[in-house]
Amino acid sequence: MDDSRASRLADVLSGESSFRIRQAEEALYGGHFRSWTETASLPKVLRERLEAEIPWLSVSKVAIFPSKRSDAWKALLRTSDGNGVESVLMRNSRNHFTVCVSTQIGCAMNCAFCATGKIGLIRNLSQDEIVDQVRFFRGYVADSKLSGEITNIVLMGMGEPLANYEEVREALRTFTGPMGIGTTRITVSTVGLLPGLDRLVKDPDWPPVRIAVSLHAANENTRKNMMPTTSTGFLDRLVAWSHDYAEAFPEKRRHLTFEYLLLAGINDSEEDARKLIALSRRVGKVRINLIPYNSTDSIHSGSDANTVMRFKRWIESNGITVTIRKSQGGDIAAACGQLAGKTVSGERITNSG
Repeated sequence: MDDSRASRLADVLSGESSFRIRQAEEALYGGHFRSWTETASLPKVLRERLEAEIPWLSVSKVAIFPSKRSDAWKALLRTSDGNGVESVLMRNSRNHFTVCVSTQIGCAMNCAFCATGKIGLIRNLSQDEIVDQVRFFRGYVADSKLSGEITNIVLMGMGEPLANYEEVREALRTFTGPMGIGTTRITVSTVGLLPGLDRLVKDPDWPPVRIAVSLHAANENTRKNMMPTTSTGFLDRLVAWSHDYAEAFPEKRRHLTFEYLLLAGINDSEEDARKLIALSRRVGKVRINLIPYNSTDSIHSGSDANTVMRFKRWIESNGITVTIRKSQGGDIAAACGQLAGKTVSGERITNSG
């Protein structure tokens, strides 16, 4: 049974005119209101029914943690069943905001460098819970009178998006539909779940958003040690898939991104760079995003700044576009790999407490 908000909205609005339906959707997803009762353009009796039958948000605020640099805000949110999930708002140099969205509570991928993976998978988030992280922050930006607007979404928070394929796809359709976010402003980050990757290139309902693969090593054994879900022959299969992806999404601006977390003595040598260059050439239209390590309880440590810059120069000298991700929110445990659904006292929110 489909219990999504879209389905319930269709039931409540059954028999209403298409104009009324558009009004309700614009009220819900436009970002101008905080509740059904504020939507004065709708008849009072309809507002009351919507208020009674369709919760405005599927998540509620537990706490907001602002970074000292005022460039990141982490929200600890509670789902209706009592679980905690984290989402992050980030401000860029152009005074635009990006929301880093979670797609699961916990994660089953168990990557060695990631705090979320230490939790294990608790459950998938629903499409509404995914969408409402952005809707929550739209309200927060407005209510806090922060200058700028949310222009970008990255599905890089807690969880593996392609392990929650259907709910993520429907959330993407809401982002790109009634919420009006352009497909090139949305990025789905995946460890590289090949069944999901294969599925999306054949799925006519999958929006043409950007895809980033958390590669982290171009040596399969090294990658298996870092990311235990790596399957045998993964790199060759990834190259083959990348050509299917380029064929399915042939736009000139379309490219694949490899995310590459640099760990000292693990994947940051010149030989590692050569393997990454060779793999990138096999793929073709790819960009490399180098990620500085953010402290977790992992035994690993990040490469120092000189090594990061040297690794970047090795890649660039071979004509491959490479960037270094700006780390934001490290002081509030909101940076890449740090999300764990914890309160300020360090306790994790669960449906048992």
